[in-house]
Amino acid sequence: MMQTISFVESSRVKVKGLLSLNSQMFHIVINRCRDVKINDIRIVADGKSPNTDGIHVQLSTDVEIRNASIKTGDDCISIGPGTKNLWVERVTCGPGHGISIGSLGKDREEEGVQNVTVKKTVFVGTDNGLRIKSWANPSSGFVQRVRFLESLMSNVKFPLIIDQHYCPHNINCPTQVP
Repeated sequence: MMQTISFVESSRVKVKGLLSLNSQMFHIVINRCRDVKINDIRIVADGKSPNTDGIHVQLSTDVEIRNASIKTGDDCISIGPGTKNLWVERVTCGPGHGISIGSLGKDREEEGVQNVTVKKTVFVGTDNGLRIKSWANPSSGFVQRVRFLESLMSNVKFPLIIDQHYCPHNINCPTQVP
């Protein structure tokens, strides 16, 4: 996975005042981190650019994302397995695919996502607003204690989605959960 900035196995990280412009893929990746604060950032990519997630968080605990403007061709913020205690506040998203938890459940053994708060967000011209997506596979993964508060949406195709049969491109899709 290519990204502009990646934090791996780090703690007490602070990012403030960053502009990330036209990343080839993900702009910011937070992987296996603890105590990360991202404030006052701007992320910009063409609305048609694939795989340009603004911020991707996975296997990380105690992450805050505040005061951000994210314009991408993919998820503004993507939340992957093993994310715990994530706080997102005052984020403007668009264009893009919105804020997504997942996709989850692609692997049989997978950590869950828990304690996520998304508050005071604005979505303008996005495909989705707030989304939870999981594959229809048997998995140890889960999603619990998620709060979406005070979101404003304008020209959003699908404001809220919970998709338990996620399968991009509809190729080799699992169809059953035991």
